[in-house]
Parts: sequence; structure tokens; C-alpha cells
Amino acid sequence: MTVLVCGSFAFDTIMLFHDRFKHHILPEQVHILNVSFLVPQMRREFGGCAGNIAYSLQMLGGDVLAMGTVGEDFDAYAKWMDRWNVRRDHVTTVPGTFTAQAFITTDLDDNQITAFHPGAMGYSHLNSVSQAGAVSLGIVSPDGRDGMLLHARQFADAGIPFIFDPGQGMPMFDGSELDKFLEQATYLTLNDYECKLFQERTGKSLQALAERVEGLIVTRGGQGSEIYAGGRTYQVPAAAARQVVDPTGCGDAYRAGLLYGIARGIDWETTGRIAALMGAIKIEHHGTQNHHLEPAEFAERFRSEFGYSF
Repeated sequence: MTVLVCGSFAFDTIMLFHDRFKHHILPEQVHILNVSFLVPQMRREFGGCAGNIAYSLQMLGGDVLAMGTVGEDFDAYAKWMDRWNVRRDHVTTVPGTFTAQAFITTDLDDNQITAFHPGAMGYSHLNSVSQAGAVSLGIVSPDGRDGMLLHARQFADAGIPFIFDPGQGMPMFDGSELDKFLEQATYLTLNDYECKLFQERTGKSLQALAERVEGLIVTRGGQGSEIYAGGRTYQVPAAAARQVVDPTGCGDAYRAGLLYGIARGIDWETTGRIAALMGAIKIEHHGTQNHHLEPAEFAERFRSEFGYSF
């Protein structure tokens, strides 16, 4: 079963400031703020929701297509995708643009100052679900506003089941638009904060949301996750990480596990555990695409973690 992952691609430039911002930003002078931070540590990571999800799904052995819009500076990312056999047939370069980019500076208190340039992401509506051919499952993850609206409608019109994953894109939509996504989607996945915000904006209770889709998945960090499906609630435990290095991108890795399980018709209890373990493996590594494993390795770790095989 081929899975189409619609969403963003981005470069994440991550810098560490070896001091505390509060020592250099004077509250009474913020109206004339002019500061510069020396950042001796810097790394550049490949990111974006579509890139992250597709990468993890490929690691699991899924049949995945990634769809998104990128800029003329995408070459290094393209080579990375080719290295890990992540298909990019439907990754479209928009002339005269940069790939979306986040510039993140973190101080010793883990405070962050981030600048985000959406770049080519704003042209995601130039891609069409129909271009991907015969796909059996999809996901609409955070991307350009017009692209998210378009791709959800195209999945629904084509009768292709898909996950709606609003993530950090939720502020772009009002309650009526979120309700329309809910009408079109087969599955809805949210973290605990997003779930509260979704309920507030749509005026619907958690139970009402669950009744509108075949599966509502709510992640709760270290407390695991909950899956509401078929009138039942499945409590999914968090998987144990061998070390906690970097939680960034954990949600995307979790969603890759969801797609893997749904695509194979695996029961919800096991699908949730596959997703949880994928998230834990990501946490053990810096960045969002630096965890490497073979499907057989994952299967063995799953058996060791949960006491059975899938």
C-alpha cells in the first residue's frame, strides 16, 4: 500500500549560545533592541514534517511517496533523500525561492529565539494529490495553508483515506475550516495541547471529535497516547528511550508509525505501540532524521519492548 505524505520540507539551522539571553537583553531597552550572540556551536539538519515522516516511514520499510514544494537550495536535502531511498518524485522546486528554513538559537537555560522563513512552502498548492497516481493512504501534515486545504479536499474527493495532522499549522485555520477538515479526514492526530485547541475552536468535545473519524489519536508525551476508534479507547504506553537526547521531531516519527500500522491493517493497540517506539527511537538522536535502523532491527526491539511480535 503506497502512502502519500503531504507537508513541508525545511532546513533547521540550530545554534547554541554559551550564555543566557537574560544577561544580554535589558527589559527596559527592548524598544531599541540591537543584540548579537556568538554561537560557536551550529549544525544544520534536514527537517519539515513531510521529510521527517517520509524518512521514518522508509526506515520502517513502508512504501512512501513524499510531496511538497522546495526552493532552489534543495540540492543537499535531495541527495540525503536519495541516500536513504526516500522517493521525491513529487517534491517540486519553485524557481526563485528558498526551501523553508528555521534558524534556532538556544541558550544555557534552554530558552530559544527562532526565526522561520516559509519560502517555497507557501506554494504547496501547486502540487496535486492526483499527480501521485495510485496511492492508498495519505496524510495532510503542516504545510502552506492553501496546500493543506487543497490536498485534504483532493484526498476526500478521490476516496483516499488520510490522516489530518494540523500540528503547528493549526493557527492558520478557524473553527469552520477545522470542522471541514474533520468532515473530510479518516483519521485525526493531535498532541494534548492541540487537542484542547481543536476542541475550543470547533466547539466539539473529545467524544464528538472521536465520533467524526475512524480514529482519533492523541499523544501525551511521556504519558503515552490514546486512540479513540470504533467506540473504544485504547491506552498506549510510551516506549522506553535508551537515552533522551532531542525530542524534536518525535511527533513526526510517531505519525510514521501510525501510517505504517494503518497501511497494513494492523490492530490499533499494536499500531499505537509501533508509533510510540518509533518516537522513542527518534528521541535518542539529535535532529529529526538521524535515527537509522533496518525493519528487522525495529521488529526485534518491538518484541523486546512489548513482549510480542507484530
